[in-house]
Amino acid sequence: MNEKDVLNQLEHARQAGKRIIATNGCFDVLHVGHLRYLQESKNLGDILVVGLNSDSSVKALKGSSRPINSQLDRAELLLGLKPVDFVIIFEETDACNFLNKVKPDVYTKGGDYSPEELKKWPEYKTAQQLGCKIEIISLIEGKSSTQTINKINDASL
Repeated sequence: MNEKDVLNQLEHARQAGKRIIATNGCFDVLHVGHLRYLQESKNLGDILVVGLNSDSSVKALKGSSRPINSQLDRAELLLGLKPVDFVIIFEETDACNFLNKVKPDVYTKGGDYSPEELKKWPEYKTAQQLGCKIEIISLIEGKSSTQTINKINDASL
C-alpha cells in the first residue's frame, strides 16, 4: 500500500475514533527486542504505524556498512509482524515529517532514550506541536541489531 493510501486509511480510522500509535526506526536486523517493543507499542492503541528509515537515512545514521537488509525487505518483514498495521518509509534522518503526516495520538520510543535525552530530539518538539503523548517503551537488555551484527561478525572471525 502506498503512503497516500495509508494516510487515507489512517484518516478514516481517526474519524471512527481509533487510537493511532506511531513509532519509527531502522529495524535493520529484526530480533525479539523489536517484536516486544512493537507489541507494547500496539497495546497502547488500535493502529500501529511504523516509520521506517530508508536505506540512505540508515546509512547516514549508522555508517556505510548499514543497512544489512534493504528498506523493502525490512518493510515486508515488519508488515509480517502481528502488531504492525502499516509501514511508511521515510528519507530523513529524523521522523518529524513522518509524524506530521501520520498525526498519531501516541508516539513511542525505545527505552534506550531517557525522557531528558528525548527532549533534545526534533521529534519531541514535533510530537508536542501535534499534541500526541510520548511513551517510552522498556528496553530488552542485550537485544539490538548492532549487537546481533557484532555477534555474527565475531563468529565469522
